[in-house]
Amino acid sequence: MTIPAKSVMTKDVVTVSPEATVAQIAKLMLARGVSAVPVVDAQKRPLGVVSEGDVLRHFGAEFQGKRAQWLRQLAEGEELSEQFLAAIGIDQRHARDLMHAPVLSAGEDASLAEIGDMMLKQKVKRVLILRDGVLVGIVSRADVVRAVVENLPDLLEPTS
Repeated sequence: MTIPAKSVMTKDVVTVSPEATVAQIAKLMLARGVSAVPVVDAQKRPLGVVSEGDVLRHFGAEFQGKRAQWLRQLAEGEELSEQFLAAIGIDQRHARDLMHAPVLSAGEDASLAEIGDMMLKQKVKRVLILRDGVLVGIVSRADVVRAVVENLPDLLEPTS
């Protein structure tokens, strides 16, 4: 039994534009309960993906420590203005600055086995599903596991 991507993909995909800020992305992921968002252009063509890990990196101690070190060097002992600090704040980073590209994608008729293999080989948690280069869905590892469990009896039948 072959299970096509279009039968298990999430069709209502949460996306962001390349101009979305880190704060906007974080709030959207939290509100919609997703762990990553595709970054798309005006025609819904994928440009990249921003994950929770990408957002987290910019709030982590390592990033903040490096940021503070660079600011100290830039200031050369002088106090930096609040306006300047606000202008270079975390909210000024955009999806285009954080996203991973190119994206891993497949067509709607790609089999779940093919998608699973892609995820394992590329060490990713999701594959974007495209039709004529336009985003129409997303298949996550959870979608693959759910489809396997729901179709286990059919998948275990011997093929002739």
